[in-house]
Amino acid sequence: MHEYRQIVRKWVKPEDLNQHGALFGGRLLQWVDEEAAIVAVAQLGTIDVVTRHMSAIDFSARADRGDLLELEYTIVAYGRTSITLACRVENAVTGAEILTLERIVFVAVDSAGAPIVHGRTQPTAGTERLREPTQR
Repeated sequence: MHEYRQIVRKWVKPEDLNQHGALFGGRLLQWVDEEAAIVAVAQLGTIDVVTRHMSAIDFSARADRGDLLELEYTIVAYGRTSITLACRVENAVTGAEILTLERIVFVAVDSAGAPIVHGRTQPTAGTERLREPTQR
């Protein structure tokens, strides 16, 4: 499989902070899941994907107001109906690792929510798969 890397950047704003003045962990997980879903959609060529699994979440450092974070996604594997991603979040200024997720699994589903075969085995750089004619 060709190497795939997608980086998304997020500013930590006042509305993202918890009671201790640090980035709320739930907000970071929301960002991680949403951006991972966008990667899965672009890779599988369908907006009909659901988060199936997230590995153990390891918060290794805090992020504070004004920090610029980089969420880096890589493709771990393609399954018949799924795609598995990894995510590493770091402070873009200091390089400190904030969070790692070794596995985020998305499954392509039909209109009833049942898994469907997506037929993808190699990454694509853009969103062109979303414009391909549907084979279903």
